[in-house]
Amino acid sequence: MSPDCLMRNIDITEGRNKTRAIDTVLNELSQRFGERLKTGMAIREQHGRDESFHKGHPPDCVVAVHSTDEVQQIVRLCALHKIPLIPWGQGTSLEGQVAALHGGVCVDLSEMNAVLCVNADDLDVVVQPGVTRRQLNEYLRDTGLFFPIDPGADASIGGMASTRASGTNAVRYGTMRDSVLNLTAVLANGEIIKTAHRARKSSAGYDLTRLFVGAEGTLGIITELTVRLYGRPQAQSSAQCTFDSIRDAVDTVIETIQYGIPLASIELMDSLTVKAINAYSKLSLPEKPMLIMEFHGTDAGVQEQAQMVQEIASGHNGSEFSWTSDAAEQKKLWRARHDAAYAIKALRTDGQLWATDACVPISRMAECIEQTLDDIDQSKIIAPVLGHVGDGNFHLCMLVDHAVPEEVASAQALHERMIQRAIDMDGTCTGEHGIGYGKRDFLKQELGGAVDVMRSIKQALDPDNIMNPGKIV
Repeated sequence: MSPDCLMRNIDITEGRNKTRAIDTVLNELSQRFGERLKTGMAIREQHGRDESFHKGHPPDCVVAVHSTDEVQQIVRLCALHKIPLIPWGQGTSLEGQVAALHGGVCVDLSEMNAVLCVNADDLDVVVQPGVTRRQLNEYLRDTGLFFPIDPGADASIGGMASTRASGTNAVRYGTMRDSVLNLTAVLANGEIIKTAHRARKSSAGYDLTRLFVGAEGTLGIITELTVRLYGRPQAQSSAQCTFDSIRDAVDTVIETIQYGIPLASIELMDSLTVKAINAYSKLSLPEKPMLIMEFHGTDAGVQEQAQMVQEIASGHNGSEFSWTSDAAEQKKLWRARHDAAYAIKALRTDGQLWATDACVPISRMAECIEQTLDDIDQSKIIAPVLGHVGDGNFHLCMLVDHAVPEEVASAQALHERMIQRAIDMDGTCTGEHGIGYGKRDFLKQELGGAVDVMRSIKQALDPDNIMNPGKIV
């Protein structure tokens, strides 16, 4: 028999073995979970894609779970047959994190959505991973506490931890890396571990909590989390200011941070983003580079902060500075900012939104964005820029027609140059979207041999590569 025939026979045999294995798993899951096991193509496709530009890949089935014990049962069964497992929260990720690249079982955690314990005196809360950020803050409404991490989408807390999400409030309250005190996870062999207790600090061994935060389900499935809470500020206000250039806006941010003014949020939008928001949200904002800001504190404190930022902005050609403490006006402004993705999508009905991000030291941010905007002009791609400028994170939102290969290639090249530019400036290929399978190549470019260390950790905890395979490493 020729080597080619031998390899074909091996592939056929492996394919048959995999089919038998998944059939065995499906039969067992059906007996255990009944109607909570879904195998219809529509729901499989829904759970095999996120909100990203990247192609979706459906799993072989979807199972809705209600407890850590149920997750453990599924993991043990899949480990026995070497079947991939993909955790799913709300599907709001942006780098293909939920795509079932090798088929397998999607573990739907959205129904594990209980708030288990609010420890008001300690400013923390224990939740199941399917709790969403809006659900949590609604639950906390009468306690005087809130959970500040806001990536825009109503993401699940477990998914936010898995992608190390952040968002508009990160400049003051940090990211999910800073917010998760401990978590419970089911490992690839079915073992259940808890990474820490509720103490605010610990020197006890390896920091396993942060090993799982950002691991995107590749090391285990998170089934419970304890996250930090904060007291609701006595007062808050929002402000907006326009500038002649991106550099003037970013220089205002840098000086504001250097002065130690404790802004809760400081967001940058280029003129095209503002134009899109005006059309979509029926506003009349000046269509120039703009900062929108939020201040938290006392009544006197937020007024003082706004006045100080206005003085700084005026020194960088800032104009049309306005601020308000009216709750309805603030909600209207920030709702428009959170709807920016939909507004940008509406700029081109035949284009699919490709939202990507990068992050650089803020001292290089103006330079990085300016060069990116010049690159956009030359590429002819419609691509507004906006970002969480307070921590150097910005987003490129390209509108691309999948049916035009030349356009897709141009967008890919633009994306690669932006990421390379950020890395060359001592930045990162992603500030908050994560790696998934969309940015795997860039991770190696950014971190080099450190990726081999990650791969070794993955091999140690998941030797059969069943935990969300094909992501990160």
